[in-house]
Amino acid sequence: MPERARERPQEREQQDAHGRGLLSRIGLAEVYNPSMMPTLRPGDQLVVHYGAAVRPGDIVVLRHPFQHDLLIVKRAVGRRTGGWWVQGDNPAVFNDSREFGAVPDELLVARAWLRLRSPRGIQLSVTSVLGWALSAVRPLGPFSRRFRAR
Repeated sequence: MPERARERPQEREQQDAHGRGLLSRIGLAEVYNPSMMPTLRPGDQLVVHYGAAVRPGDIVVLRHPFQHDLLIVKRAVGRRTGGWWVQGDNPAVFNDSREFGAVPDELLVARAWLRLRSPRGIQLSVTSVLGWALSAVRPLGPFSRRFRAR
């Protein structure tokens, strides 16, 4: 199943250097498949920054190179000839650069800032609820997972 992203309504209160509202460049993406496990699970929401600069190790939302109407979530591993090498954190899922090669810069849509873990599936016990509450919001970046370049 694909990951999808949806944008928030535009806000124009704060302006960046290009005259665009900073809040209009913030959105949400929902994870729908296990390609980023264990870092992200299906049902997790991502707070993303559209058009942000990407660094190796960042989690990004991008257009699938063969299906431009499909948005996917992957980790930017590094620059290669032709663009960014992106991979999922789950080595068993190959819907990434191992399958389609480097991704051109113009297909990168957003960089993830925060993960909001879904409360779905947790047991209604004090221990489970506290465990979820302590891990529900987590910043994402190059060090959100022990990163290994390949």
